[in-house]
Amino acid sequence: MTPAHRPRPDRSAEEPLDCSADGSVSPPEGRHENAPTDGLPAEDEDVSRSSFLRGGVLALGAGSIGAAGLAASFAAPPADARPRDRERPARGGSTGVDPNPDYQRPRITRLATLTGPERTTRFRMDATDLGAPAVTPDGRILMIFGDTFEEPKVGGGWWRSPVGLYADPDRPLEKGVEWTSAVGGRTAEQLVEYEHDSDPVSTILPGDVLTIGDTMYLWMMVNHGFGTVGSTEIWTSTDSGESWERTAEMFPGDHLEGRCQQCTWALHPTDGHVYLLTTGFQRDKEAILQRVPAESILDPEAYEAWGTTGEGEERTGSWGAEPTAAVDGQVGEMCLRIVEDSWVLTWFNSGLYRVDVLIADSPVGLTESPFGETLLWGCNWDQEDDERVAQLYGPYVLPDSTLDDLHLACSQWRTGPDWPYHVEQFRVEGLGAGMRSLA
Repeated sequence: MTPAHRPRPDRSAEEPLDCSADGSVSPPEGRHENAPTDGLPAEDEDVSRSSFLRGGVLALGAGSIGAAGLAASFAAPPADARPRDRERPARGGSTGVDPNPDYQRPRITRLATLTGPERTTRFRMDATDLGAPAVTPDGRILMIFGDTFEEPKVGGGWWRSPVGLYADPDRPLEKGVEWTSAVGGRTAEQLVEYEHDSDPVSTILPGDVLTIGDTMYLWMMVNHGFGTVGSTEIWTSTDSGESWERTAEMFPGDHLEGRCQQCTWALHPTDGHVYLLTTGFQRDKEAILQRVPAESILDPEAYEAWGTTGEGEERTGSWGAEPTAAVDGQVGEMCLRIVEDSWVLTWFNSGLYRVDVLIADSPVGLTESPFGETLLWGCNWDQEDDERVAQLYGPYVLPDSTLDDLHLACSQWRTGPDWPYHVEQFRVEGLGAGMRSLA
């Protein structure tokens, strides 16, 4: 298929606006109390977890998406009107004559809360985030979570990261994910033993998980103080995630100018490569595209980046080149999956405080002319509805999703009271139909 797409704008990203319940607009600094607005504070090299995730954005009002930034073309609607229920703006975010009148925005449903009291209490993990999913070699669904605590609050005892839960693979997604067991047995144990200590390792956080044959691979970020990634590792499991080993040290934190810390990946069905989108952990960098032969996934020397030169019709790209931006802007957590033969990327657009999706025929196609849409908007806590989510981050595509029935696991953390700190399931209906209407 050739995906329909929105044109990439030739303008810098505007600062995201705070939309109040009555449709009025206030400056972005009003959205999050005490939220930093200019990147990592120079005086705080050891960024606290609270300051990093407050509002989901460190650089909420800073920077630009750039001329190639597809993401900048979607403007946030008022909080009191879902886009499907109001006069739709023209494709590209501005008002006027819609050049694609047959396009319908996908319908978003806030389907279920996946973690927290009553949902994960029996695993002694009422507070957790992330939830990177994969189908295990034996056919179960395994989701990998980040910093986890026993009580329903950040810091609420028995700190672990990462942990894993198994979900029923036969349960229809529209009924919500249902947990069957934990990695570790009756309680969710840390996948690999280590001490949470700032000297040198404060926590080790997951990026993404991947199954190749009988082996599962887990990309991990070793934090020397929260937000300071000293290095990355790949952990492996050969028993469908029941036990894990710290198998390979991969890259130092400053590799590729710090753009190889956070990672999402997917195995190409025919060419034998694993394709990765990587960026910094700090949500202040663009993402770059890399690949590695599947059989060499544990060899850092086997990785190569995609880079382009030239402009317009003269623009060309090649593997093994100096990496250039694949996704512009301030990129946070990402999830790359193949859905119905399409390459689907969901990602936290930190600079514009929302969750976006890009869809293309190939990994390189994601860097060129993908279809794009905004799925969830950030908002204040008193503005939430199905598609407005306060302090959102970490959108992961659940197995068995289709383009017309896509399901996401997305995190929230209400800083200050430190609760909610949990994962919810969102249903996105009609992306495929929207793409076909633009073809």
